[in-house]
Amino acid sequence: MRRVWSAAEPRRHRVLPAVDQAAESNKNNSESFIMATVTPSLRAQPQGSADGLSAPQRRVLHKAAWRLIPLLALAYFFNYLDRTSVGYAALQMTDQLGLTAAQFGLGAGIMFIGYCLCEVPSNLAMFRFGARLWMARIMITWGMAAAATALVVGPYSFYLVRFVLGVAEAGFFPGVIFFLTLWFPAQYRTRVLAWFTVATPVSFLVGGPLSVWLLQLHGWLGLAGWQWMFVIEGIPACILGLITLKVLVNRPTQANWLSAEEREVLEGLLAEEQSRDTKSHGFSAALKDPRVWILSSITFSFTLGSYGIGIWLPQMIKAHGIDISLIGWIAAIPYFFSTIGLLLWARHVDRTGKGILHLTLALVLAGTALLLALQLDALIPALAGMTMALVGTISAKTIFYTLPGKFLSGQAAAGGIALINSIGAFGGFVGPYLMGFLKEFTGSFTAGLMAMGCVLFVAALMTLSLRFFMDDA
Repeated sequence: MRRVWSAAEPRRHRVLPAVDQAAESNKNNSESFIMATVTPSLRAQPQGSADGLSAPQRRVLHKAAWRLIPLLALAYFFNYLDRTSVGYAALQMTDQLGLTAAQFGLGAGIMFIGYCLCEVPSNLAMFRFGARLWMARIMITWGMAAAATALVVGPYSFYLVRFVLGVAEAGFFPGVIFFLTLWFPAQYRTRVLAWFTVATPVSFLVGGPLSVWLLQLHGWLGLAGWQWMFVIEGIPACILGLITLKVLVNRPTQANWLSAEEREVLEGLLAEEQSRDTKSHGFSAALKDPRVWILSSITFSFTLGSYGIGIWLPQMIKAHGIDISLIGWIAAIPYFFSTIGLLLWARHVDRTGKGILHLTLALVLAGTALLLALQLDALIPALAGMTMALVGTISAKTIFYTLPGKFLSGQAAAGGIALINSIGAFGGFVGPYLMGFLKEFTGSFTAGLMAMGCVLFVAALMTLSLRFFMDDA
């Protein structure tokens, strides 16, 4: 299908701001940093032999990836664990603190309010102080906030600590994106980002059994099991923050673990990419572009579904009469298959293209699976439906982030993608709260799952509407 929308259309090759120059000179700091933060890694790039890299270039990039990505992925693992393990804590804390379903849902989701409000200020501070230092600060403060959740005594202290957690971790993901632009050229950045983001489903896969095991410490040294869970899971983020200060360096020129020749190769790749910069488009172009608003509503929808399921899944399993000691292992099953589904689906999209088509299929799969799960009373069939729903929502996130960079460039990309991300993150608040409200109002999870399923179907229709504005590429 031909494009019929032409506002802010860039050239086909990747658009990147002068990241290194901005980092050195501190000029035009806010625009340059945001462009460096949100634009990179979202352009679709060819993989394999078509990426134009020589053997020496591949070797140094591979070396840098093995040095940097494991630490960053581990931090992202605990990032997701500290924001979602509250679903397992609810197995004990809601009764002990007297929280209603609506109060718990509000507290679980309010974290994203603080996150949305502070993401841009955090990004600007990261430019000023450097990605390495600011990412370390983020890790340490979110770890402290996560551990402090053990101190809550009622709904209002629960709301406050969760809000502070969102403020503390705001900017971590775009900070990592910015850091990767300083190390990896466009044609290699997609694959390192994929291995970084796979920490999302893995954190659910491993975090479930871990969280439930920690709940078994109930009563030790006078603390409840859910209190031990928050303290023990919050500490690693603080430790990783200190390691980040010691291990990471902002740019290849500062890396003493690279030889002079390797540093020269890497700097040459990044300089070549910088030289291909093209004309930027203003933020007003993004605000006038209907694709920005369509994409915002799509990411809001699948984020709503992902967190609505993820945070409430332990209590859904508990409702089937499953012992608490087994809930973590059972909840890990959907995330095991969603991890595999994410990698296989992303690889297929990389090879075949057709991002709009595959995003539509992922959303339809998620919505259909949720509605089918409503018709199944037995645990195993219902769990199968939840598994397929998570495969759809988590894969949708990966596919989705290849789309905005196909039509946004320059300042339009900076503002447009930031707007898309902020609206999408708000779905992380609405999903858990909506599930809690409907659970309290109706007495079951049926209404909440039905509402999320319908939202995902609407998102699929909105995705199809993109075919009128851009190629399905």
